Amino acid sequence: MRDKTRIAVLVSGGGTNLQALIDAEKNGIIKNGTIVLVISNKQGAYALTRAANAGIPTATFVKKECGGQEGMEKAIRRALSEYKVDLIVLAGFLSILSADFTRDYDRRIVNVHPSLIPSFCGEGFYGLRVHEAALAKGVKVTGATVHFVNEIPDGGEIILQKAVKILPKDTPESLQKRVMRLAEWKILPAAVELVSEQIRYKEN
Repeated sequence: MRDKTRIAVLVSGGGTNLQALIDAEKNGIIKNGTIVLVISNKQGAYALTRAANAGIPTATFVKKECGGQEGMEKAIRRALSEYKVDLIVLAGFLSILSADFTRDYDRRIVNVHPSLIPSFCGEGFYGLRVHEAALAKGVKVTGATVHFVNEIPDGGEIILQKAVKILPKDTPESLQKRVMRLAEWKILPAAVELVSEQIRYKEN
């Protein structure tokens, strides 16, 4: 059997989902994979501090500094190659990857989205916007989805979903926190373990 599946986590902000993955690996929930690299597209993202605290190497590639999307993706590819990455996890990565990029890593990129896809997803739906839309629509149940990434935003095959009830007094902020705690932080590590195991055994 090959060694553990080598994982890179792509981030843009505070890194709460990254922390859930770090903790899951430490606690043995993720046992077929190991995080070998954290990449940010924002300078000073707190997720980079979380990675450093866990002893995980980091890299930052800002679109403007790389001369645009293509330059940023080339830099990301080089880093993925250098660290021999098998699986890419988008954990609050607020840049849509090109069709060329996603095609080259088919079924090797997973993303967590804070709704039950196909509701409140696609271009423009991220962060608090998702929860604002759910509350505005008056739905009674929301949740989170982990899916494979393809050229369509939030359009890839679903891996895991978990539902969360909406409470009468919910605000976008309170709903966001509860969806993270009850859904995202549970199904993201579980899905990463599932895919890591598939990759690890498929390549023997």
